[in-house]
Amino acid sequence: MKKISILLALIITSTVFAQDKAEALLNEVSKKVKAYENISVDFKYELNNVSENITQETKGDVTIQDDKYVLNVLGVTRIYDGKTLYNISPEDEEVTISSENTEDEGTITPSKMLSFYEDGYTYKMDIVQNVKGRKIQYVKLTPIDSNAEIKHVLLGIDATTKHIYNLIEVGKNGTKTTLTVNSFKTNQAIPKTLFTFDENKYKDYYINKID
Repeated sequence: MKKISILLALIITSTVFAQDKAEALLNEVSKKVKAYENISVDFKYELNNVSENITQETKGDVTIQDDKYVLNVLGVTRIYDGKTLYNISPEDEEVTISSENTEDEGTITPSKMLSFYEDGYTYKMDIVQNVKGRKIQYVKLTPIDSNAEIKHVLLGIDATTKHIYNLIEVGKNGTKTTLTVNSFKTNQAIPKTLFTFDENKYKDYYINKID
């Protein structure tokens, strides 16, 4: 019985230590990200659902400053100025204007992409991989909310730069989405109007105001 008690104590201690290490690493990432004036990321987005035989791969880019962002992906531009979201679809010649949907707190939006893990998750250190000479340390995040649609998230962090290399989200429905950072630039000279929607550029578009 004494040996079992010692073993349990060791397991508990190692688990707490592992969580502390994961928390310390995530805090380093968060501190570094928040120190930048702005961030520009080019990324590859992959979606895979074996059961539904769905596979999708595309590239995109996003520029983030505070809560504002401009996201280009799948032929659509999304501009969020901190209050209002503009979804611009050249194919449909339509602009949808709305308040950003904050009801689904499980959604990882571009403005939260580099800091979403700060709330609502438990975390622990996972595997280490060597990717083209880079040491990528993974942290496994599990939603505290048992009703969340996300099963878990693996966050790959470059051990040297403390920048996020990739994000792998696994849903309870079997869907796996992977966002891999191809380039990560900081403190770029960006136009003051980057996060401003100019309606004059879309005079021929249908403007759909949701709220």
